Amino acid sequence: MTLRLRTHLLRPMGATLSLGLCLATAQASTDPLPSWHDGSSKAAIIAYVDTVTTETNPAFIPEADRIAVFDNDGTLWSEQPLYNQLAFAIDRIHQMAPEHPQWKQTQPFKAVLENDMATALKGGERALLDLVMATHAGISTSEFAALVQQWIDTATHPKTGRKYTQMVYQPMLELLDYLQAHGFTNYIVSGGGIDFMRPWSEAVYGLPPQQVIGSSLAVRYEVIDGVPTLMRDAEIHFIDDKATKPVAIHYHIGKRPVFAFGNSDGDRQMLQWTKASPYLSFAGLVHHTDDKREWAYDRHSTIGKLDKAMDQAKSDGWTLVDMKQEWRQIFPDID
Repeated sequence: MTLRLRTHLLRPMGATLSLGLCLATAQASTDPLPSWHDGSSKAAIIAYVDTVTTETNPAFIPEADRIAVFDNDGTLWSEQPLYNQLAFAIDRIHQMAPEHPQWKQTQPFKAVLENDMATALKGGERALLDLVMATHAGISTSEFAALVQQWIDTATHPKTGRKYTQMVYQPMLELLDYLQAHGFTNYIVSGGGIDFMRPWSEAVYGLPPQQVIGSSLAVRYEVIDGVPTLMRDAEIHFIDDKATKPVAIHYHIGKRPVFAFGNSDGDRQMLQWTKASPYLSFAGLVHHTDDKREWAYDRHSTIGKLDKAMDQAKSDGWTLVDMKQEWRQIFPDID
């Protein structure tokens, strides 16, 4: 019901009540994090931002140093039942299979083609790398970006039927906007592929490609038919996870963050690095506790394991966001 309709209905009850409703509705409309329940996490975020952006406060941080970093998988969008980039690789295996008949007898490709992901994943990291190399390499960076964009535009999540870019967390989208409105520069620092995220990060998160940091394959320059081209090789260049996240931040940003959010042990060192800032800093973790609206997992999950980081959050005073209790809404509304 709109403010105009509400006040119209209440006019017969008196001007005082009508004015009170106007003020209450106006206050609600200025809530910077409307998808967050009023609670400890929301209060901590708002208090922190108010503190470090108030010039008269001793903890004031100049705008140039307001660097915020976010993990992607499980922090900004869902990561269950498989990492979304792995879902992309699986779809690519099925598309490319006619050109590779040997895959029918070669693991982990055989298992993927038979839709037996349990067997495919038994191969561990080596199997995942095989799938990524086969589907992500041997083409130019522009060709790969086009493939990712096409997939993002059409592929849907197996549980919800939503497009993967609709599996982002509405409360975190609000947080990105809130920080940006207060002079923070937001970055993604993810174990996911940098070239997988960059084609759609601006449309979904409002973050341009230069503010996305991730794992990467080796890329080489080549002139093909007179056209300068960057080709993606089947070789790992950088894995952006755990202790290498602060290294990636150093290489790409050149400043220590003052605000960091993750959701797993893979983000722990990034949050430690942020909390060691000489400025007043903030560290937060999304705790997946909602098995009805999303998924509930932490210490024993093979995806997004949250164990040591959760213990450190409790011992060091990091903000641990209980998704079930603290988020009014998980995913954005869609038409």
